[in-house]
Amino acid sequence: MQKFKFSDTFDKRHIGPGEAERKRMLDAIGAESLDKLIDETIPSHIRLKKDPEVCDPMTEAEFLEYATALSQKNIVAKSYIGMGYYPTVTPPVILRNILENPGWYTQYTPYQAEIAQGRLEALMNFQTMVADLTGLPIANASLLDEATAASEAMLMLHSNKTNKTAEKFFVDKEVFPQTIDLIKTRAIPKGIELVIGDSATADIDNSFFAVLVQYPDNNGELRDYTTFFNKVKAAGASIIVASDLMALTMVKNPGEFGADVVVGSSQRFGVPMGYGGPHAAFFATTDKYKRVIPGRIIGLSVDAKGNPAYRMALQTREQHIRREKATSNICTAQVLLAIIAGMYAVYHGPEGIKEIASRIHSLTSALEDMLKNLGFSQLNRSYFDTIKVELSNKAAQEELRKLAGAKNINFRYFDTPHAGISLSEITNIYDVFEIAEIFAALSDKNADSSELEKIAAASSGKISSEFERTSGYLFHPVFNSYRSETELLRYLKKLENKDLSLAHSMIPLGSCTMKLNATAEMIPITMTGFARMHPFAPEYQTAGYKEVISELESHLAEITGFPGVSLQPNSGAQGEYAGLMVIREYHLSRGDHNRNVVLIPSSAHGTNPASAVMAGMNVVVVNCDDHGNIDVADLKAKAEQYKDTLSALMVTYPSTHGVFEKSIVDICGTIHQFGGQVYMDGANMNAQVGLTSPAAIGADVCHLNLHKTFAIPHGGGGPGMGPICVAEHLRPFLPGHAVVKTGGEKAITAISAAPYGSALILLISLGYIKMLGSKGVKESTEVAILNANYIKAKLEPYYKVLYSGAGGRVAHELIFDFRDFKRTAGIEVEDIAKRLMDYGFHAPTVSFPVAGTIMVEPTESEAIAELDRFIDAMISIRQEITEIETGNADMHDNVLKNSPHTIDTLISDEWNHSYSREKAAYPVRSLRENKFWPSVSRINSAYGDRNLVCVCPPVSDYISDEVK
Repeated sequence: MQKFKFSDTFDKRHIGPGEAERKRMLDAIGAESLDKLIDETIPSHIRLKKDPEVCDPMTEAEFLEYATALSQKNIVAKSYIGMGYYPTVTPPVILRNILENPGWYTQYTPYQAEIAQGRLEALMNFQTMVADLTGLPIANASLLDEATAASEAMLMLHSNKTNKTAEKFFVDKEVFPQTIDLIKTRAIPKGIELVIGDSATADIDNSFFAVLVQYPDNNGELRDYTTFFNKVKAAGASIIVASDLMALTMVKNPGEFGADVVVGSSQRFGVPMGYGGPHAAFFATTDKYKRVIPGRIIGLSVDAKGNPAYRMALQTREQHIRREKATSNICTAQVLLAIIAGMYAVYHGPEGIKEIASRIHSLTSALEDMLKNLGFSQLNRSYFDTIKVELSNKAAQEELRKLAGAKNINFRYFDTPHAGISLSEITNIYDVFEIAEIFAALSDKNADSSELEKIAAASSGKISSEFERTSGYLFHPVFNSYRSETELLRYLKKLENKDLSLAHSMIPLGSCTMKLNATAEMIPITMTGFARMHPFAPEYQTAGYKEVISELESHLAEITGFPGVSLQPNSGAQGEYAGLMVIREYHLSRGDHNRNVVLIPSSAHGTNPASAVMAGMNVVVVNCDDHGNIDVADLKAKAEQYKDTLSALMVTYPSTHGVFEKSIVDICGTIHQFGGQVYMDGANMNAQVGLTSPAAIGADVCHLNLHKTFAIPHGGGGPGMGPICVAEHLRPFLPGHAVVKTGGEKAITAISAAPYGSALILLISLGYIKMLGSKGVKESTEVAILNANYIKAKLEPYYKVLYSGAGGRVAHELIFDFRDFKRTAGIEVEDIAKRLMDYGFHAPTVSFPVAGTIMVEPTESEAIAELDRFIDAMISIRQEITEIETGNADMHDNVLKNSPHTIDTLISDEWNHSYSREKAAYPVRSLRENKFWPSVSRINSAYGDRNLVCVCPPVSDYISDEVK
């Protein structure tokens, strides 16, 4: 029957090296076989006794049929639920050319700014849009979701409060429930006392450091906070406003009435609801907080030639870099979604967005008038897009639910006998008529169509004067220049062409796993049945998503060896935090209230100590030995020293040094001996799948980076997903949610705004596993290890490999030590990183986990031709360094110090360098056939930090005194 099987299987498409290539690579490595290489790399005592039983592999066509069938199990109702999630229209030109375009979604975080100018400009557009609409001068480049943004604002203000004794945080009771739930999670371990109440009657004194209100609020009402804010300011506290960008095009911006921070979601600016995400939250604040704002800020600087250039400003603001001194563990953002939202504003412009908002409000006003005519009371005195309708009793509410459900319409139903109706960009007048007819049926009245039309025509549709916005926004030319699709298409393409992505070359970033994001995995995310689902839709409408979630949880449980799974965390760092909070709750449930010490190896990623601090833990650093392994003696001594307060060990496996440590089981046993739990960071899970597992090494909980190991694209710095998997004893504490039942019977409060995090992109990881199957996921791991060891074998004669395992092998990544080059040639690791751009490559991870080194991770997706191209580039660069060491090249004027070289530099009439243009631009022959050109020269980051500009320059900056 073998001849009837499909031969075009997905593993051949995903895994780069074929059988013949693998043989050549094994010969170069000096390994008898792939099995033998794995035996020499992974300690035998942690190897799995049998392969994981995940699933039989699907072909790409079979998976797409399967995904289509799942999408059709979802019932896409007309959604009027609101609560921060709204139907929207993604302009097709943006859908096709950004969301569905690998030139955008396979980019990495823009640390190497010279080859990331396109997305940096797009993010600057986003920041400018947010700053304009909120009325505050500084905005970051997005956060994970609205609830996380509100929590980050709380923590930022707590860390920078004027009154150091103030520990109370007031939350208005009409903030979205999912936001309140997450704020509880984040406040408790930091010792912040939450006071939830009515801002209209609240007494605020100097024991409060900040307050949070929603505008429009949870009911959809626009409330005048003037009196309350005056009290807050008099008490010396700060103000956070959670708001809605679409509403802010018509209503007074929070910056005008005293907000210190404004947060919210940009989802309704063209980003699908996707059953909860991914969506880009926004965070705007005053100049006072520019150096402590969480996340990333894109700023304007200059390059080596004095030309304007963008880069990430004030990078220490990524607080996780500060490790245990961090005030936030944010490591990623929602870049791809922020770019879509920003381009939505570019596409529509200020007039277009105002027209959309005005139509939404006019329809809402007309609906209110129709319902009043039918005898219903509407409780919101002022509103933008949402009305709250009073019903006679709970029986009437249930009848309304039944009538609406019969027409596939979802309203919001409160605990009290009220219904909420939120209109959106896609609502039309006939939808409003339909809603009115449902309420007419509820009241046994006739909804005459001609009467409804008269009411609609007579409706004023005007925002109350006390809330009406009078200030302008989106004045910058970028929001006023691209009205035709042709113009916008060319603008998008211009930006895309400035950025290096996986569409150009391998991106060998260690600890980042930039593998193939297969087209077949990506297609389902734009299927209507998945994209148009509200996260709080009734359960009977979500059968397709429930199956996606159940199947993925089952597969991840099998792969990790852990029975409990939560898909809620929206990033790796959020997964770390979730895992630690689960451990914390476990200890508390046993009466161990003093267990608050976390042991963390000195080699750990910065998010580990940052997450521990956010979880209220005290960090104790464990030393590493000269071989890069955990110093077991030091760990045992510290575990015993803190035996009464030990909460957990955070360990990455294989280590951040790219090595499988043989002592890992002993390490985990020691932690358990002294009453602690073991949290395994899943950043390097791409070296484990199918060969070993977190359970096999003795861990209790791990997070998984679905945007690394399981093929969700990085999107230029987000989205990401960081689900956690836990052992049976931790399962009861998995995170819950305020609106949708999730988690265990003793669930901690929410980790993300949506019950299943960024549910839409779970389809990508499900596709990855389904198409590879049990054999393919294991083979992917084996080839990832093969590719890393091939690079080691080829480059070891030229560069020092810093760490390797007992058998001389590395895991899926390895570190090259460049520190000697500073002494012998004056060359820094940054010079090599920038020179790689001239060869058409993104640099590997620079100076992590060891300063002056690079960490290389090729992944299983790269074939030998691309690996050899990278190897040739690195050998050529080593020769360029040798020329400096031997005096054949100037120590200050050389191809490395002046890299990257742009076209403008090469064609300039002036060429004052001691090397040729050809050497600068075409150091290897293959570049003549296919050359990626950086769009700017090396960027002066210090200049940009001294002269911080993080919104698009004003129009006046484009005016020159001199006409040339």
